[in-house]
Amino acid sequence: PEETVTSSFASFIHAVRPEHLSKTVRHRSKRMILDSIGVGLVGSTTHVFDIALQYCRELYSSGAVSSVYGKPGIKLSPTLAAFTNGVATHSMDFDDTWHPATHPSGAVLPALLAASQMLPPSTKPNGMDFLLAFNVGLEVQGRLMHFSTEAHDIPKRFHPPSVVGTMGSAAATAKLLSLSTAQCAHALGIAASLAGAPMANAATQAKPLHIGNATRLGFEAALLAARGMEANPLILDDIPGCSGFSVFYSVYQPKPLSTPSDHHEFLLEKQDIAFKRFPAHLGMHWVVDAALSVRNLFINYAGSFCPSLIRTIVLKIPVSKYINRPFPSSEHQARHSFQFNACAALLDGEVGLSSFTESNIQRQELRELLDKVVVEHPEDNVANFDKMYGEVALLLHSGDVLTGKCDTFYGHWRKPLSKESLLKKFRANASHVLPEEKIETIITMVDNLENLSDSSQL
Repeated sequence: PEETVTSSFASFIHAVRPEHLSKTVRHRSKRMILDSIGVGLVGSTTHVFDIALQYCRELYSSGAVSSVYGKPGIKLSPTLAAFTNGVATHSMDFDDTWHPATHPSGAVLPALLAASQMLPPSTKPNGMDFLLAFNVGLEVQGRLMHFSTEAHDIPKRFHPPSVVGTMGSAAATAKLLSLSTAQCAHALGIAASLAGAPMANAATQAKPLHIGNATRLGFEAALLAARGMEANPLILDDIPGCSGFSVFYSVYQPKPLSTPSDHHEFLLEKQDIAFKRFPAHLGMHWVVDAALSVRNLFINYAGSFCPSLIRTIVLKIPVSKYINRPFPSSEHQARHSFQFNACAALLDGEVGLSSFTESNIQRQELRELLDKVVVEHPEDNVANFDKMYGEVALLLHSGDVLTGKCDTFYGHWRKPLSKESLLKKFRANASHVLPEEKIETIITMVDNLENLSDSSQL
């Protein structure tokens, strides 16, 4: 039969081998795994995680073999452990971000961790199998996003990880479970019927469910395919008059994914990942760095940060409705507010975990700064994580103007976090729930993942 886009993806998932992972891809993906675990661990301290965990414990109890982030005494059935850990990963919006825009690790890693514990001792995947499956999940997400120009911009309709993340989870777990080529195709088809969540739930407690559902439902799609369930074998193809995966994008131009030969260049080889320094929407990192820059200028100018000297704060940001929030009233809204993050950085000289507590959000001095904010949308500042910038200008009562601008924040794929910075973030996050010796064990284990004989140990 003539090869289709869908069959090419299935063939790739089935045929790709550990030797296709370059040194760069292994290095970058291990950094992602470590960061995602740390983010999940600190996320297990949040209220929305507690809601998700209580829901899973009360409604389901059979087959409890898979671990939950931050809760050493609790195990759940594999797919629910994936769901709960996915919620933890995105509960603070602290997880990694790729381009085109999505959160790739959180949609894949929890499913693989849970699946590794689910499998019987005789078929436990080793660390290299695990690393390969993880990269299969990333590759499928990246390839699907490149099928549409719409995916390159900050999203307006569907939250990307709820769409491509579900497909990535299905691909990754299908690889880990050693499904046949036909089963891999069916897993993708089933996953497409389980994908999608609206952007309107951004900045609410429902948004972390998008990652939880993506990793869980992709996992379930692979399990269903393994048990013989079938789906449309052309789900990724562009079939006139009958939408498949194209339903999620207004412009959709799919291309086959070549079966790996002696060398396959993964997208992660060409496009590194962005790691967040603080728990908020990625767009916030531009305005925070710009705000910190102008704050330093202001202190040099006035001797200290004195808000009473400021008449107006001008933010030059891209047009993106769901992250343009003048007066956020909750932690989730604050994590998605250009205005809040700029003002918090100006007032405190930093943005961190404590910035998003209710007491800090409701501070009178912060509210007074928010009252001074004016937003502008320059035509050259596009809503695209590869092209946007953040600019913060302080118009003083004296008539002077001080300006800070950020084109590339520290942590962006063009300016990656150093090893020291990534480890510092991981240790800080993991220390909320784990003792130091376990934290160091995880670091060593991830660093030597290729040599791990049983990935369920992770």
